[in-house]
Amino acid sequence: MSEQEIKIRQITQLYYSRADVQKVIFEFSKNREISPRYFEGFGKRPDSFGFKGDVFSMVKKGATSFHCSEEIWEDPMKIVTGMNEKQANEIRIGWDLLIDIDCEEGMDYSARVAKATIEALHQNGIKNIGIKFSGNKGFHIIVPWKAFPQNINGIETKDLFPELPRTIMAYLRNYSRKALEKNLPKDFFEKFKDRIKKGRHKCKKCGNFVDEFLRVEFTCEKCGIVEERSFKEGKGQVPKCYKCKEKMTYKPIEKFFICQKCEINSRNKPENFEIEEIDLYQLMGLDMGLVSPRHLFRMPYSLHEKSCLASVVIEEKDLDEFIKNPDYAKKIADPLRVKIKEFMPKAEENEAAEFVMQAFDWAEESGFNKEMNERASGKYAEFKSLKLENIKESQFPPCVKKILEGMQDGKKRGVFVLINLFRMIGMEKEELEKRIYEWNEKNEIPLKKGYIHSQLVWSYRRKPIMPPNCQEFYKNLGVCNPEGICKRIKNPINYVIRKNFIENKK
Repeated sequence: MSEQEIKIRQITQLYYSRADVQKVIFEFSKNREISPRYFEGFGKRPDSFGFKGDVFSMVKKGATSFHCSEEIWEDPMKIVTGMNEKQANEIRIGWDLLIDIDCEEGMDYSARVAKATIEALHQNGIKNIGIKFSGNKGFHIIVPWKAFPQNINGIETKDLFPELPRTIMAYLRNYSRKALEKNLPKDFFEKFKDRIKKGRHKCKKCGNFVDEFLRVEFTCEKCGIVEERSFKEGKGQVPKCYKCKEKMTYKPIEKFFICQKCEINSRNKPENFEIEEIDLYQLMGLDMGLVSPRHLFRMPYSLHEKSCLASVVIEEKDLDEFIKNPDYAKKIADPLRVKIKEFMPKAEENEAAEFVMQAFDWAEESGFNKEMNERASGKYAEFKSLKLENIKESQFPPCVKKILEGMQDGKKRGVFVLINLFRMIGMEKEELEKRIYEWNEKNEIPLKKGYIHSQLVWSYRRKPIMPPNCQEFYKNLGVCNPEGICKRIKNPINYVIRKNFIENKK
């Protein structure tokens, strides 16, 4: 064993034998895919803990740390490697927004990025945030699944992974940049000017900076065994020969790039990549790569193999100490002295709803999601649920007529009603979009066009759904004024069908 491996193994059994450490790891693992790390490599996947004692059982078999998914599953053991998006959506029940910050230049820089990111979250209405030290040079910030709206215009938010959290991450990077620049050391840009100019590869399709990988040939000179492996640039360790257990020699073969969002590889499509000056957040270590299917992150209170420190939960005020004191991590993350705290904050339901809409608006205005700049489209864009003839506005129920006059409050709920009612009655797509945008101009303070556009995009991705039933929903909007057949129906769609039938019969 290497000196580093000997060092970490001297404390693993003592540390993980603590009942409170086992409990906090087990509790956080519920409904998550987990994977133990055996110093150099990970264990089988998928895996999960059945009991608290499973944590220590894996340690006795050689596990040095534990990692888990940001995705939340109905049953992690139902995961199948290579499953498609539809199969994943069927067993995924949610996801947390997990922000991974790891600056190669040092812990104090990572802490500055974490402070700026948290400030941006607070300014966007997120009050309940979990923070933990990664165990080495970075930090993890979590916004729980409970904080996000469970449904966006009829689409279950759990199915919008990873595109929605990626959009949110990009919005956060943009929003928090000014706060970060304010808190950088005065000599920062001078110190890193060469690295900034050198640039990084970027995907032409989505505009994101991409991950760099290295294809490496490993050779055991003693046994003559040759292996080829791919590693993320700057990460990964030299493996040992499975026969003689000696470290293998290595020779780099090629460098290549992968865009996780578009799922394209420079080895197959080199024309899809270009070099652009590195941006501030790439340099400072805000990792977009974590937001990808089945990606794992280090669990709270797991040890870190490089530092032999624990991934402890901290408070916002601790970030200032990380900036000022290089030895602060050793003080609070020493495995023999750690104090257990809850990583998952007690979020309020829909706490992040407005935050999500702001991210959508930014994505539209900035062109981050290129599809948002094109005409709204989707699999069910031309789907017509009801074949009604000679539809007139006079056939709409009183509540919908009231909404169409323009609104002061409840505009977002209003656009939800209109989109779904218009789609359900079979209104042509061009007419539908025209009516929605014309209605928006009647509102006292119009909704941003980006918000309406995003609602149309999400709507067109699935079959039409019924607008809310005629109960408290329309009363709360202040548009319920029942007349005639209103009292005998359950949904605005029923009103339109009856009125249309009566008038066409005449």
